Amino acid sequence: MCSNVRLGCSEGYSEEDRNAGGVGSSVGYHNVMQIVVQYPESRTPVRMLSEEGMTDDEFYDFCQANPDLRIERSARGEITIMPGTGGETGYRNADLTSQLVVWAKADGRGVAFDSSTEFRLPSGAVRMADAAWVERARLASLTREQKRKFPPICPDFVVELTSPSDRLPEIQEKMSEWMENGAGLGWLIDADASTAYIYRPGLPVEKLIAPGKLVGGGPVAGFVLDLAVIWDPVP
Repeated sequence: MCSNVRLGCSEGYSEEDRNAGGVGSSVGYHNVMQIVVQYPESRTPVRMLSEEGMTDDEFYDFCQANPDLRIERSARGEITIMPGTGGETGYRNADLTSQLVVWAKADGRGVAFDSSTEFRLPSGAVRMADAAWVERARLASLTREQKRKFPPICPDFVVELTSPSDRLPEIQEKMSEWMENGAGLGWLIDADASTAYIYRPGLPVEKLIAPGKLVGGGPVAGFVLDLAVIWDPVP
């Protein structure tokens, strides 16, 4: 069993063009692209690689044209469309984000971001973390326009929380990518395995089995993440 996902991207058409061609029609449209991909039954991510690739602005517009999808881009231009989040993962993620937001507001040194925020990394990749934190002084160097789109900055702190559709090696590779692009601390939480991996620049990855909490250091010194809901998400 597979389910179809339709991706649209269009530009340069008028209201008259739309009326003449109808929704989904190519009549009167300029540079219209519609791609139909199929999600496999396992709900694993769908990946596409364009020979020409997309500029940063084109990728941003592509994501805006498909607001219901979670889309990332690798450093080599590969587009990844990820399946939606299930209820259990969403509940875990909400708890994770709320803890970081509450601490960040009280601490005042930086700003917390949720899992819908895409960051444009120095490598050219555009990635989303399940939770992220950026120092205010670094955000201040960005223009208003840069902040309104995909901020061209690597977060100081990132958290990746696995979902049932994730493959651990791929998320570990993504965590390494965050660190290589400048993150000062990263936590990978393998929820179903009750395991956490701590990433620090220049140090081996630390593996913790069923810790009750994670204590922040470096950029987020003072932040403590209670993992009770992550390990046991049933309300």
